[in-house]
Amino acid sequence: MIIKDLFSNLAILLALLFMYNQFTNKSPLNRKSTIRRKIIIGFLGGLLGNILMHYSMHIGDVIIDLRHIPIILLAFFAGAIPSYLAMTLIILGRFLIGINQAAFFAVPLMLFVTIGAVYFSRSHFSGKMKVILSIACNNILFSISLSYLIKDLGTLVVLIPVYWCISYLGGFVAFYIINYLRTSQMLFQKYKNESTIDGLTGLNNFRKFDEIFNSLLKKTEEKQEKLSLLYIDIDFFKKINDKYGHKHGDEVLRQLGEILQKCTKSFDIISRNGGEEFTVLLLDSSLQKALDVAENIRKSVEEYSFYLSGEEINITVSIGISCYNETTLKADNLLDDADKALYQAKNTGRNKVCVSKNNEWKYNLS
Repeated sequence: MIIKDLFSNLAILLALLFMYNQFTNKSPLNRKSTIRRKIIIGFLGGLLGNILMHYSMHIGDVIIDLRHIPIILLAFFAGAIPSYLAMTLIILGRFLIGINQAAFFAVPLMLFVTIGAVYFSRSHFSGKMKVILSIACNNILFSISLSYLIKDLGTLVVLIPVYWCISYLGGFVAFYIINYLRTSQMLFQKYKNESTIDGLTGLNNFRKFDEIFNSLLKKTEEKQEKLSLLYIDIDFFKKINDKYGHKHGDEVLRQLGEILQKCTKSFDIISRNGGEEFTVLLLDSSLQKALDVAENIRKSVEEYSFYLSGEEINITVSIGISCYNETTLKADNLLDDADKALYQAKNTGRNKVCVSKNNEWKYNLS
């Protein structure tokens, strides 16, 4: 019966921890979390401790459970504030169950367990040793309390070793589950980001560009908002790779990405579409504004000094522009029109900004 009740307590603890991690997977609790969030999590930790008490093993007035594990977890991952808050709620919950000698014993027990957990969480021991020491602190104090409250030696001989085993099992499994879920969530987020972010420049990759572009096309046509697209290509980039190597070529691409970010606003959408080709989506932007941004980019790149193998070099870019609904009357044609304008810039001398000629408007800067 003792083992069955404690394992039931353990199952409840792990199930609730798993649910908590699923709800907070995007922003796990840590010591740098806001005070407000720590207070909320402290309340949840106290609630968990009270749930564990209600599904616990009773021997007379003594309640035996794993209420200490939420406090140790909070101390380990978030520090003192949520730990002491959870401790307070657990103590109050214990008195709601019954006011007796065992309840009064629970007050100093929980206080010293919390102090020990906070202390060990701040120590220089390894993570595993912190857990071992925090749980040992609880187990020792709880065993002393049991020895005073329960006079049946036969019960104590069985109960204390079983409690120690379940307590350590619960603590290690709880920490393992939290660390495992956090690592899994971190890796998932990393792979998710890598599937949409260009690893070299940190800009959107073509997959993300395509996703955003398609969603914008629908929104733009529905609301009849303007949308401008800059299609940018580095002039003679192959010569840079051939002369300086792909490593230095990658550095040029990375720094060009930084230039594009400096020349645009935070809400503009910059992507590396592949190789030396980049795009910039200017939201609710007129053609004239797109021309100003494009010329600023062209001029900034032309004047920027790249240092490759100790040698200073300058590069230029060609830019094609299309704008819905000034140069392009159908939003679906924005990309093709910008590509054609870029092709024109390439074929008429490079280092130029050219506008799609669908509306018989051409604008060149050299």
